[in-house]
Formats: sequence, C-alpha cells, structure tokens
Amino acid sequence: QVQLAESGGGLVQAGDSLRLSCAASTRAFSVYAMGWFRQSPGKNHEWLGVTSWTGDKTYYADSIQGRFTISRDNDKNTVDLQMNNLKTEDTAVYYCAARWSGEPVLPWSEWNDYQYWGQGARVTVSS
Repeated sequence: QVQLAESGGGLVQAGDSLRLSCAASTRAFSVYAMGWFRQSPGKNHEWLGVTSWTGDKTYYADSIQGRFTISRDNDKNTVDLQMNNLKTEDTAVYYCAARWSGEPVLPWSEWNDYQYWGQGARVTVSS
C-alpha cells in the first residue's frame, strides 16, 4: 500500500509560478513511476505527465509542455510539479499518482494506469 499526499496548492494570479509536492509513504518509492493529473470542475481527469523510477525519462501532455516540469527526489520520497506562467484555465485539483513499474516508463496517460493516487491539492489561478 502506498499513500500519497500532495501539498503546495493555493490561490495565485495569472502569470505566477507554483510548485506542488507529493510525498509518498513507501520505502520502495524508487520502483514507482510517478504521474500527475488534474481535474477541473465538470471535467474528467487530465493527464499532465509521468516520470520514470529515476527521473531520467519524463513524458508531458502537449497542453502543458514547456510550462510544467516534473522532478523527483528518491531520497526524500517526493515528486514535484513546477508550474510556471499559470493561466486561469490551469485552475483545478491536482493529483499525483504512482504506478509500479517493472518496465521502462511509457506515457501512461489514463487514470487507471496507476495503482495509487493522492487526495489532491487545489490550485486556483485568478486573472
């Protein structure tokens, strides 16, 4: 069982930056690929990206490519989502997710491609 907890959400203005962090409660953190999703009101979960065990390979959704960066620290059992130049349409609840991976990372983009999810962190971007 893996427990994930996001932190760092809040209210920001358009153009600002924000960094979300996800802490994992497993000693085996380094064997999990870690992904990020978001969900806006009335919409399905939107995949943002996934990073490999070591963080040496990361895939991003086209919608956030170049603005968002995923990084992980296996010593601290954390994975971060750095968000720059935020837009009002980035307003959502953001979730981290973990997938046990005995294979090279692929752009797993479906919510059910992952086995564990956090409770979410709300991000509101005002104009």
